Amino acid sequence: MARRSTNPQNALTAVGVRNLRKPGRHADGGGLYLFIRDSGSKNWLLRIMVHGRRRDIGLGVFPDVSLTEARETAASMRKIVREGGDPLAERRRASIGKPTFAEAAQKVYQANAATWKNGKHRAQWISTLEAYAFPDLGERRVDHIETADVLRVLAPIWLTKPETARRVRQRISTVLDWARAAGHRDGENPVVGVSRGLPKQPEKVKHHEALPYGDVPAFLSRIPDFNTNPAVQAALEFTILTAARTGEALQADWSEIDLDAALWTIPAERMKAGRAHRVPLTAAALAVLERVRPLSGGTGLIFPGQRRGRPLSDMSMLMVLRRAGIPATVHGFRSSFRDWAAECTRFSREVAEASLAHAVENQTEAAYRRGDLLEKRRELMAAWGRYCTGDQGAVIALAATSG
Repeated sequence: MARRSTNPQNALTAVGVRNLRKPGRHADGGGLYLFIRDSGSKNWLLRIMVHGRRRDIGLGVFPDVSLTEARETAASMRKIVREGGDPLAERRRASIGKPTFAEAAQKVYQANAATWKNGKHRAQWISTLEAYAFPDLGERRVDHIETADVLRVLAPIWLTKPETARRVRQRISTVLDWARAAGHRDGENPVVGVSRGLPKQPEKVKHHEALPYGDVPAFLSRIPDFNTNPAVQAALEFTILTAARTGEALQADWSEIDLDAALWTIPAERMKAGRAHRVPLTAAALAVLERVRPLSGGTGLIFPGQRRGRPLSDMSMLMVLRRAGIPATVHGFRSSFRDWAAECTRFSREVAEASLAHAVENQTEAAYRRGDLLEKRRELMAAWGRYCTGDQGAVIALAATSG
């Protein structure tokens, strides 16, 4: 129950507001109160008479709304009342057109989706918000979202799903940054202060786990032992033999394959760097394509999944590794290839990096390099193909004479 205050105007101080812990209403004067809940959260409240009726108007949460800001807002509302107006009605009129968080997220997603090259990222960007943020924030107007609301979304998954939680935090921040830029909210992004309420996440190595290159030939020969689906077998073999990214291989289309030139050209829109990439196809990779051709008739997706027009899922290949008891990822075979190229061949670093479609880090060098080292990469990939299929003697001989 509210206590009648005899405090003069501006009874509170910034330091006092920060240090107050006692639950209840703490008067500043002029009807402005700092209301502290039993949980410790602090809210600003303006008690004022509007057209003969007492109104309690919330002015926001401390520290998102400072003492100075609360006083300024209270003063502007008292002025509206003196002039015969209704501050709540004014606030409602000002809020017309303010989107909910879900509406704002959809706008941000639609505006940016076309620029995201990675289809998986594009789908996950909105799906993570739908799964974790929308239940709490979806129907809340963007100008009503505060740090405590964001903390409520992140706290349950911050330690149990750390990577997902970080992505959710970043995506919430992006949506609220857009809302401020679009004029739908003022003040600091509430995500900025949320880290103060979250525990420190454990350190985690971010590299993809890789199978040592010395074990690759034996594993490649035993893939049929761990999966009977010919499409999955072929997709995994092709991914390893080409050192391609998982998504690039699974979404490969027969229209990208030139069998006569033994070349696979991945279009720019499917490449991480946004540039088309030519992959020389070795005898081993071509044999995989010949074996898998009857599954699709030589048109459309090379590795079709069960759903028409959709490729195999990356999980289908990962499960082969799990059944084999290998604690690695499919993407990790790119690391296996890179380690093998560095330790077992004399091919230059530039050739190996180009085979992985890695961008040239040195900007000056990148400005002058126009070619993609295709013929040298063809030799390197041929050596990798022979190594993977067990003909290691040929690999060593080639490596000793190539540069």
